[in-house]
Amino acid sequence: QVHLVESGGGLVQPGGSLRLSCAASGSILSIYNMGWYRQAPGKQRELVATLSTGGGTNYADSVKGRFTISRDNAPKSVSLQMNSLKPEDTAVYYCRALSPGTLYWGQGTQVTVSS
Repeated sequence: QVHLVESGGGLVQPGGSLRLSCAASGSILSIYNMGWYRQAPGKQRELVATLSTGGGTNYADSVKGRFTISRDNAPKSVSLQMNSLKPEDTAVYYCRALSPGTLYWGQGTQVTVSS
């Protein structure tokens, strides 16, 4: 079993920055991919960015050039640096981890971009 804990959400003005962090605990050795998804009110959950253990990354077109996913120092921990934030980035951001045959989600952290 894997437990994911997100932190770093909040309220920021358009053009500002936020950094989200996700720490995994439990059976973390089996994790081979971690990432961030988001869900805005009335919309489906969508991919934001993913990072594989091999270092490969994948970004949604809407965040390319503005968001960066990276590993933290702790094992199986990732961060999402979000720059040049826009109101349309407002959503609950979820950390997701993949291990063979299993998908894990964090509880989510709210990001609100508003003046």
